[in-house]
Order: sequence, then C-alpha cells, then structure tokens
Amino acid sequence: MTKSKFSKHKRSSLKTNFRIYILIFFILTAVAMILFRLYTLQVLAHSYYRELASDQHKIFEDLIPKRGEIFVRDGDSYYPVAVNKELNLVFAVPREVENPRETARQIAPILELDERELEEKIDNRGGWYAVLKHKVDEDKASQIREKKLKGIYMSPEDERFYPGGNFASQLVGFVGSDGNKVKGRYGLEAYWNKELEGSEGRLEQERDTGGRWISISEKVMSPAEDGADLYLTVDHTIQYRAEMAIKKALEKFKADSGSIVILEPQTGAVLAMASAPDFNPNDFSGVEDMSLFANPVVNHIYECGSVFKPITMSAGIDAKVVTPDTTYTDTGAVNEAGYTIKNSDGKANGVQTMMQVLEKSLNTGAIFVGKLLGNLRFYEYMKNFGFGEKTEIDTLGEVPGSISGLAELKNINTFTATFGQGISMTPIQLVNAFATIANGGKLIKPHLVEKIVYKNGSEIVFQPEKKRGVISKETSLDLARMLVSVVKNGHGKRAGVPGYLIAGKTGTAQIPKKDGPGYEEGAHVGSFAGFAPAYDPKFVMLVKLDNPRNVEWAESSAAPTFGEMAKFMLDYFGVEPTEEYTQRDVDLFNATHDVSIYQAPREEQPTPQQPAEEEKKKDKKKKKK
Repeated sequence: MTKSKFSKHKRSSLKTNFRIYILIFFILTAVAMILFRLYTLQVLAHSYYRELASDQHKIFEDLIPKRGEIFVRDGDSYYPVAVNKELNLVFAVPREVENPRETARQIAPILELDERELEEKIDNRGGWYAVLKHKVDEDKASQIREKKLKGIYMSPEDERFYPGGNFASQLVGFVGSDGNKVKGRYGLEAYWNKELEGSEGRLEQERDTGGRWISISEKVMSPAEDGADLYLTVDHTIQYRAEMAIKKALEKFKADSGSIVILEPQTGAVLAMASAPDFNPNDFSGVEDMSLFANPVVNHIYECGSVFKPITMSAGIDAKVVTPDTTYTDTGAVNEAGYTIKNSDGKANGVQTMMQVLEKSLNTGAIFVGKLLGNLRFYEYMKNFGFGEKTEIDTLGEVPGSISGLAELKNINTFTATFGQGISMTPIQLVNAFATIANGGKLIKPHLVEKIVYKNGSEIVFQPEKKRGVISKETSLDLARMLVSVVKNGHGKRAGVPGYLIAGKTGTAQIPKKDGPGYEEGAHVGSFAGFAPAYDPKFVMLVKLDNPRNVEWAESSAAPTFGEMAKFMLDYFGVEPTEEYTQRDVDLFNATHDVSIYQAPREEQPTPQQPAEEEKKKDKKKKKK
C-alpha cells in the first residue's frame, strides 16, 4: 500500500470515530437530562405530583343523603307535607356523542332548551361531562331514553315536594339553595335542617386514564346517613279547617291578614297553626312578597287589646287583691300623667263587679286591678305568663315581643298594659297564656314536633314540658267561670256554641304607627281567645284578624270565626253537649256563622297531589328498569 492510500484510510477512520464520539456524547447528554428530569419529578417535586396524580386518577365523590320527610297526624295514620320527589339529571359525555347536531335537534324540544346552545355543550370533543338540564320529570326522561342516543345519560336527582301545595306552608317552610348548598329555608325545614338533611358520605377509588373505575383497586367509602323524619303534633283535618276558616274570614271581613292557632292546653301540642295569605312552597321562587314566607304566629308581634284583660284579672285574683265579686265604681275614665283613659264605649257604668269588667270589657276595671297589684307585682306576673320572652317553640323565627315599658314601673305604662296596649306579643305567646289559665295554672312549652324517627329505627318522642306554675288551680277555675259569662252575657256571644260552655274574651286593639308614636287612624286588630269545654278543655284557640274593614269590633269578626271553629272542634273530638239548647238556638247559630267551615264533609279535605307511598312505588319500578 502506498503512502497516499494509507493516509487517506487513516483520515476516513478518524472521521468515523469522531462521529461515533459525537453520537455517544449526545446520547449521554440526553440520558443525563432524562435522569435529571426524573430526579426533579420523583424526588424534588414528588409531593406536588403525587397530589396531582391523586386528582387525576382518583375520584372523591360525596354521597348525598336523602332528606327526611315531614308528616302531620291524619286519624290513625299520617299525612305527608314534605317529601322527596325523584326527578332526573340529564347530562352528556361529549366524546361519546356521534352526531352533536342531530343529537341536539332531537332532545332540545323535549328539554325545552335552545338547540344551538345545546349543540355547543355537546360538541366539546375533549369534554368528559356536560350538564344539560336538572330536575327533568319522568315523562321527558322516558322520551329521551326511547331515542337511545349515544353519549346522553340520566341520573336520579331528588327534589323537595310539598304534596298539599299551600297547606301549612308558613309552618313547614321550604328547601332552597344558599348559593353553595341546598338546605331548609324558613319554618320547620330550616329549624330542623340538621336532623332532616342527614350527613354526607364519602367515596374514594382509583380510576384509569379514561376516567373509568378500576374495579380491583382499593375503595374507601363512608356511606351517607339519610335524614330523620319529623312527625308533627299538627292534625291534618284541624289544620285544613283552620286554613279554610281564616281565609273565609279574610274574604268576609276584608281583612289584610289573619291567623288561627290551636293548642292542647295540658300538653302544649300545637293542633293547628294557620295564617293567610300564604304561598305554595312548590313555587316559592314565584312569590314576590317575601314576607309571606315568615310564620306570623311566631314572627309577628302586635298589641292585642282587651283580649289581654283575663290575664290581668287572673293576676289580681291569684294575688288575692280582687275576687270575681269585688266591686269598684266605674266613672268612665282614668286620668294619669296627663292622659285620659276611657272605656271603649265611652260610658260610665257605676258600681261594677270584676265579672262585669270582663263581660263589658271595661278599661277602667282593668286599671283598677292593676292599681291594686302595683307596678312591680303586675310586671312580675306578666313575666311569669311568658310575655317578653320566647316560648321556645320548635320552629324558626320566633320573636319575644316586648313588655320593657313595664320594667320602668310607671303608672301610665301599667295602666295601658292592663288592657293590652303599650305592650307587644306574638299570637303564640297569647294563646299559650290562655292555655295556662285553661290547664290549671301551668305554663307549658308549646311544641310542634311529636317525634323524630331516624333511619336506623331509633326515635325521640317529645314529652310535655312544664316551665313553671303561674296561677293557682282555684284562680284558673274562677277565670273559666268569668270567661263563660263573657260568652253568655258579654261581648263574646257569637263565639258560643249551642249545648256547650265556651270560655273566651274579645279584643279590639289599635295598630301602632310604623314611622312614629301614636296609632293608625281607622285601623285595628280583632282577636278572640278562649277554650272549650270550659271546665274540661280539649283545646285553646286564638283567632286574630288584621285590619278588618267592614266591621269595627272583634265581637263581629274574630268571635264568630272562633265559634265556627269551636263547633267543628267539639264535633271532631266527639264531645257530648252538656247544656240544654233548642233547635231555635241551632238555627240562629247557623244563620250567623259560616256553616261550611264546620259542616263540610271530611272527604272534601285535600289529598296529597302525589302521596309519598305512590312516589316510593314509582321509585322502585324505576330502579327495577
């Protein structure tokens, strides 16, 4: 080999080796970079990517409990007033949809959605999940299922449903969203929300890169605990009749609003709590006046007027400063601190007994008792009756009212309070004070819930709760006798029922101005509170009418409404008449009262729009499918 050939071969060999070295260098560099990157990912950023991987490969799904339901008494069974109605959530998995335009065209009319907007939701090829519509009823869901469209799915979705519509709406309340979570709003739904909503469960399980559950992976699950059911003391039939009565009274007397509340005096159990106007909780979003959501029986305060005089009289008799036969001289007016307080009829009646004070509703007689009691003792009795404090009834929104003026121990404040002006109270406070008179002198805590039943079968049954003794049994019997006389001989005649002894008292009160001192011109509140039968009371009831326009006195509005409901209640409880009466008495009663309230057959009561049992049957059929 010549020298030139050898040199040429050597140069070629060196060139080849150089290329190999360059290649090795790049390989080593790439390996080093990969190792560095792995070190960075697996060591330096280990915790960050571990959490990211957990988010990508695991699903943490809250398991939603079923909300407990609410029932009222209905004979030997129960009537559902708040239940769960199963609807459907319609959603799409966009990457599974074969023809977004055609799919949108077929389901948009069923869901009542805009076709173009629906297509945009579906035509998102990278999307895993797109909600199309919440709370779709079963008829529409079935129409969509029949089309067998790929990528379109449905899952169960509960909605709160109120079978009776407006029935007991302000008492029960409703369920709504606070922006983050669905929960009870107003009434029992809100007050007992914790018990009703139960507790959420939790599920943790691996999934693959396609988002599918890995069946062999570890699963950690704590199941949801469904909410408890509430069983109320409220009687379906009595509540229905009370609602009928108050709505008819508003229409008849052209009143702004009104309430009827009925208690068992011995136990404090609420049998009915009806107010009007009301609302339909199935369509609460359509209510323009949000004040309708509040329960006036516990949330609205008022100056009750002369219906308060029995409370004053019971304090005077219990303190032994007067008896039913004690007399005083009625001059028709009392002057105090620059004020002149007159009787409502403007008359001076001369010598009068305490019995006549209640029969004729004499303001001066109530002041006479207040003077004998003294400011401090009168104030203490009013506190013992529960005025100025909440009754602690088990529902949302109760306010305490106010007797703060009495704490000043001024004569003028005591004098006006003796006949129910200058102090404020809720209807539940007033009817509970009358229950204290009716039951022998015990202040009982009123309650709406009879029992709470949990899904594991355990239950809490609520017992009557005595708060304190207020007056003696002898005093309560004296007051019962005096209030019977009011109905027989006084302003409460139209509250009477032929054949029965009814105890009660009227009250017509002025309405304080909202924007300053004094009272509204020509506006008033009519009330009647009482119990029956007088000496073995099965119920105590308050009827309250706000600003009736075509009658002036409660004896012509609240009293006959009380009589209509009392007649129904006595018949409903099967109480036999104890007093003699004639057919003429019955005819007169029927001529002056709305007979539809107490004579309407039981079958006319509303049945649930969709009873709970019927709902459960449908749910079972759906699950089988």
